[in-house]
Amino acid sequence: MTQESPPTELAALVELSEPDLAGVRNFRDVGGLPTVDGRRVRRGTLFRSGHLAHATAADAAFLSSLGLHTIFDFRNAADQRLEGPDIELPGVRNVNLPLTDPADGAEFWKMVRDGDLDQLRSILSDGRAADRMSAAYRAIIKERTAEHSQVLHALAEDSVPALMHCAAGKDRAGLSIAVALLAVGVEREAIEADYLKSNVKHRRYKVHRSDSSANAMSPEVMELLDPLFDARAEYLAAAYETIEETWGDVDTYLSAGLELSPETRERLRERLLD
Repeated sequence: MTQESPPTELAALVELSEPDLAGVRNFRDVGGLPTVDGRRVRRGTLFRSGHLAHATAADAAFLSSLGLHTIFDFRNAADQRLEGPDIELPGVRNVNLPLTDPADGAEFWKMVRDGDLDQLRSILSDGRAADRMSAAYRAIIKERTAEHSQVLHALAEDSVPALMHCAAGKDRAGLSIAVALLAVGVEREAIEADYLKSNVKHRRYKVHRSDSSANAMSPEVMELLDPLFDARAEYLAAAYETIEETWGDVDTYLSAGLELSPETRERLRERLLD
């Protein structure tokens, strides 16, 4: 089942005016989120979304109006073959930093797209789908420190306003946004509230299934697939647990794992916070 929406008071923290983009899902500005010391993320500085490959001309015009410096694309080569390359916006730097290996899980994702009901049951039932997602979050935190370090150093230098995206804008982009927000001291409850907004129906990734019959998207199939396409608090919690198990605390993760100096963290705060 889909994760419930965050409580009203938390949802209010991240409820911003959002454009109706026809070809880009899950877009939002994370401005307005509160830090533990009473500041706020500056609006118009850090955005997140799903991929930009299907952006319409109107979508592109809107994105161009944001004054973006850099777009970080966390998709791998297999994602780009499936969905297409991002549109190019004049004057905007595109940085591709794959956070997952296209060969890792290729057979699994082929089964998700092409498998019949029995095959899907064999790989997704009895909590296996949710377990896989939690494991993926843990792996990205532990194994992609160089990529997250590169993003944060870029943001601290000159790469804002920035947009971070993956395919759905939920997992790889969601984790990268969470890491950036942790680095500037945003409250964890606010980070989670923003993360869970990816469950809203109009933001959710459109599931790709090769079989176009009704049975291919039956209620049972969709229930099996839901954990893969949900944003769940337990997944984000797995990332936090990995930080604590591996580095002890967030500050050590940032300094030792991501090689952020106190000076770089302060520049990040200057760039991203009011």
